[in-house]
Amino acid sequence: MSLLTDTVHIWRAPEGDYHVEWEASHPHTQVTVSPLEADADLQMHYEEAVPRMRVQGLPVGRRHQFRLQDQHGNELVAMERRLGMQGTPNFRDFGGYRTEDGRRVRWGYLYRSGQLSQLTEQDLTLLDHLQLDLLCDFRRETEQSASPNRLPSARAPRVASVPITPGSNDAAFADGQLDRGGRQPMFDFMVDINRDFVEAQSPAYRRMFSEILAQDDARFLVHCAAGKDRTGFAAAIILMALGVSGEQVMADYLLTRRFFDPRQEIDRLRVKYGFQSQEDDAIMPMLEVHEAYLARALQAIADYGDVNSYLARELGVGSAEREELRRRYLEA
Repeated sequence: MSLLTDTVHIWRAPEGDYHVEWEASHPHTQVTVSPLEADADLQMHYEEAVPRMRVQGLPVGRRHQFRLQDQHGNELVAMERRLGMQGTPNFRDFGGYRTEDGRRVRWGYLYRSGQLSQLTEQDLTLLDHLQLDLLCDFRRETEQSASPNRLPSARAPRVASVPITPGSNDAAFADGQLDRGGRQPMFDFMVDINRDFVEAQSPAYRRMFSEILAQDDARFLVHCAAGKDRTGFAAAIILMALGVSGEQVMADYLLTRRFFDPRQEIDRLRVKYGFQSQEDDAIMPMLEVHEAYLARALQAIADYGDVNSYLARELGVGSAEREELRRRYLEA
């Protein structure tokens, strides 16, 4: 009857409130949440019906750690997964996950997001606090020039432009495959894009790993436009290289459903791709995440035998590189 450590979710809303959720092996388990290094008068709101609470009053502009402890003395320390950026809502830390050998990915080193062109001054202050060393931008050059990132002026990370345009993308737009109406053509298109990440985009993801390994203990951010497809596969293959289970990798991928509202992006997508005649429902699969999307990429990886074979053969991440990544990004 104790706190289940892999079920803790912490995120910050754009207005600054922190939300903490957890699960326990028994519904009557009592859990206390305590922010570490709190230097302000805080308001703590526990909900009675569900294992969830909210914290108000923590300073903005930096991250916070939280200790969760149950009445049996079990405890863990975690950070917020979603950072609450006002200008890019899907900005997440993808550390904290347990590996299959029982270790845990370090918090505060691995980040993923959408584009950073709309960051507010408050966002920039927080981004500066993260002390990023490397930013891998998967957007096409036209996307980068149309929506240039805003970065801290005092300590900007090194930027690696790693454009990814899935090969099936151009063909689908050119022959009108996506104009047939209904959700299914776009859904199938998105499934095929994820296969393409594995089969045709390995040079880009090989470059990503090379950039990460080139700088010791680099705190890095991988991002594209929405932070869900090109970035979603990047985060998945990084976590798998660190030894995180496929089940947990899929759960992280699907968190985009929680933090990214497709309806708020649909007008931007219409302009970007010229979707003027399609119904909203026909376009929505391009803005959503589904298990079938990433599952198609994992299926393509399985054709290599296993993930380690794919990493070594296509991405230049053999046993030595995997051990180096784990030395850097797993807790001791």
